[in-house]
Amino acid sequence: TALVAVLVAVAGSVVLSSLIMVQPGHTKVVRFFGSYAGTVRRTGLWWIVPLADRLSLSIRVRNFETNHLKVNDADGNPVEIAAIVVWQVADTARAVYAVDDYVNFVQVQAESALRHVATTHPYDDPAAEAMSLRGSVDIVAGELAQEVAQRVTIAGVEIVEVRISHLAYAPEIAQAMLRRQQANAVVAARARIV
Repeated sequence: TALVAVLVAVAGSVVLSSLIMVQPGHTKVVRFFGSYAGTVRRTGLWWIVPLADRLSLSIRVRNFETNHLKVNDADGNPVEIAAIVVWQVADTARAVYAVDDYVNFVQVQAESALRHVATTHPYDDPAAEAMSLRGSVDIVAGELAQEVAQRVTIAGVEIVEVRISHLAYAPEIAQAMLRRQQANAVVAARARIV
């Protein structure tokens, strides 16, 4: 009878340890003896393979603002730029196993993409004929979202939206650029009068 009680206790503890609770907005990544066994995505109480490891992973939409980066625009002028990135985990297996830290990976790749996109456009186009960081904010944000999405696909992350949150000339040239913009405005006004 003691042996039966021990066996029932062991079997009961194995069965109870195999129950998992999945909260809304989360998943459980299941690993069985070192191999990826799957992901439990539906909320509620679930029974998984006994003796399996499980890792809780949030699939909620997240956002962050990049650091204010100082980069040179396409004309070589130093500008400060920052962006807000809205993202979520789409492939839980990739997020856990493809990169060491998917949150840090998204932040680093977003800043790298922001630097790249900022260097391909001028800050401002006085003639308003070409694309510029200041004049074509929506188009630049679309390019930026596409660039970030390409870079973070390997980590199983989906980009929801990217928006530029800060854009200014670097402090060391801001006054000179303001005078140049004022001079261009005066020239444009005289041309219109003539």
